[in-house]
Amino acid sequence: MSSATSRPVPPPVSSPPSPAPSAPPAPPRPPRRLAAPRLLQLYVGLALYGASSALLVRAGLGLDPWDVFHQGIAQRTGWSIGLVSVAVGALVLLLWVPLRQRPGLGTVSNVFAVGLTMDATLAAVPDLHGVLAQAGLLTAGVVLNGAATGLYIAARFGPGPRDGLMTGLHRRTGRSLRLVRTGIEVTVLAAGYLLGGTVGVGTVAYALAIGPLSQIFLRVFTPRRTA
Repeated sequence: MSSATSRPVPPPVSSPPSPAPSAPPAPPRPPRRLAAPRLLQLYVGLALYGASSALLVRAGLGLDPWDVFHQGIAQRTGWSIGLVSVAVGALVLLLWVPLRQRPGLGTVSNVFAVGLTMDATLAAVPDLHGVLAQAGLLTAGVVLNGAATGLYIAARFGPGPRDGLMTGLHRRTGRSLRLVRTGIEVTVLAAGYLLGGTVGVGTVAYALAIGPLSQIFLRVFTPRRTA
């Protein structure tokens, strides 16, 4: 009985793999804003901040907490309030070192630009008398301060030294930003009042209005990105 010769069975021919569907192209990134317009926005914002702070001083109805502190020191030292603002800003910036905060161009510029423009505006704007004139100047100062805050923050060159102190303490202590900010501002307000700074209806108006105004103007001056 003879057995049939076995032949090797050829391997099955596999069809080539179908190419994977190509992913849709990613949308182009929006172009980054040029440095020159952002720099202009930064320094216009800082100049307006100093000018608006000077208007609050001339209104004579009360200042924001930090300027109450600056004014109190100015009255005790004989320095101008703008010069005190520069000195205090530089000292606050030194507190960033143990908090491991990194300053930006806007941070350093804030220290000098706000105080200098504040003194320049005080030299140009005289004291006003009369409740209506003072109230008008107070309103203009608060609104301009909100616009200035939106301008320089939207430029994104770094926070001011006092804002950086707040965020640094928030990170180091774990406390909420609201609690840290309230603690800082109550402290400087009390110290400034004891030193002779002006606290009044303008202080309350500023505290109530500056948050909403800053938020509105931040939305206005922040460029919208298209997908």
